[in-house]
Amino acid sequence: MSEPARTDVVLVGAGIMSATLGALLRRLEPGWSITLVERLDAVGAESSNPWNNAGTGHAGLCEMNYTPEGPDGSIDISKAVRINEEFQVTRQFWAYAAENGILTDVRSFLNPVPHVSFVRGAERVSYLRRRRDALARNPLFADTELIDDPDEFARRLPFMAANRDFAQPVALNWAQDGTDVDFGSLSRQLIDFCVRNGMAALFGHEVRTLSRQSDGSWAVTVRNHRSGERRTLKAKFVFVGAGGDALPLLQKSGISEVKGFAGFPIGGKFLRAANPALSASHRAKVYGVPSPGAPPLGALHLDLRFVDGKSWLVFGPFAGWSPKFLKHGHFSDLPRSIRLNNIASMLGVGISERKLLNYLIGQLRQSEPDRMEALREFAPSAVDSDWELTVAGQRVQVIRPDRRHGGVLEFSTTLVSASDGTIIGLLGGSPGASTAVPIMLDVLQRCFPHRYQSWLPTLKEMVPSLGTKLSDEPALYAELRSWTSKALRLEAAA
Repeated sequence: MSEPARTDVVLVGAGIMSATLGALLRRLEPGWSITLVERLDAVGAESSNPWNNAGTGHAGLCEMNYTPEGPDGSIDISKAVRINEEFQVTRQFWAYAAENGILTDVRSFLNPVPHVSFVRGAERVSYLRRRRDALARNPLFADTELIDDPDEFARRLPFMAANRDFAQPVALNWAQDGTDVDFGSLSRQLIDFCVRNGMAALFGHEVRTLSRQSDGSWAVTVRNHRSGERRTLKAKFVFVGAGGDALPLLQKSGISEVKGFAGFPIGGKFLRAANPALSASHRAKVYGVPSPGAPPLGALHLDLRFVDGKSWLVFGPFAGWSPKFLKHGHFSDLPRSIRLNNIASMLGVGISERKLLNYLIGQLRQSEPDRMEALREFAPSAVDSDWELTVAGQRVQVIRPDRRHGGVLEFSTTLVSASDGTIIGLLGGSPGASTAVPIMLDVLQRCFPHRYQSWLPTLKEMVPSLGTKLSDEPALYAELRSWTSKALRLEAAA
């Protein structure tokens, strides 16, 4: 094995997280050396791939699990507001990147598509009306509409209206300012920018070991899958953005902060249709009510998607299960992640998450007719021959150690870092990609506290609202929304 190659930064994984952090660092510190390591032969081939990612551009606009109803009938919108605030940060960075040559083809990754909440039955229609009223008082959601007229429903969503019996009340919350995002295309453009500006990229290379050196740096040993050759990178800072593989890699690093953490993999399957007549009659992303026991990311939705310039309809997700931590992973991933220090966390979740277990068992028992029946609750006229089943990516949900319960299962993203900030990794899933920029800003602040203040002027060029809560600044929000819509060619949706 050759002498270690020195680099300031190692980014593990070529998905949206590493791509975003790499682009930020390239602007902040153009003199730093950066090396990207990816085990597959392409950018964004795992969770960031459009067929492995819902692509909603999560902004809290349509997901009803973000707006729960209280015992008194009130609607708590705090989570939806927080996620939307974070998405606005991401959207500003994209606009800056589009104006400054970082992103060269906006339409290949971002398209205006309304985000819609859909319910049936008088009780749920009442909930949706109160949801709209609660959201509309916040500037970020002021344009949310309530649609409960069958004729207007049919005008906006003809595919869902066809053959529907409107004797049962139906309603929509309609947010025009939604988007469809191809995070694979976005990742490729960001990484292309980084490579054009000096970043080294090692594809087909897998990280085998991570070891801290006496000078505080990290020795990262990687293996070339094609040749079998091993090489070592000596880095001052390591970011582990490897999706489901982040937990095992952090465990290999030996940092104490990851002790007690475990992972629970959940797979996904979708029905998809390429018939252009169907996509022409359904120009929205429509989210339903989560099923009992389903995880937050389990609400069924019927989405218009744009992938490689072609429009598709996609319906799901239907849960699957595999011990793999990545779609292109190994069946040994889960058992190999078990440690003495995280067994209690896993057992605690096994006891407390009976509803989730029952939900997953039910999903695994579903037949093709069962999935089509679920689709017809959204679109009664759906024809079996138009749809095919596709396997989506794996999501490894975080099991966090908890003194009271042993462990708790979280459906969010979590940063785990060494106390000195020289290594940090991202665990978990949704809303993930849509909030990549605020997550990476958190990485910068945690890991480079002595540089962060000097970076602020440049960061505020990238994200003008940085440090400001847009919900409290409606005039600023309106100004930034206008700017980002123009820069990102979303004027028709604004």
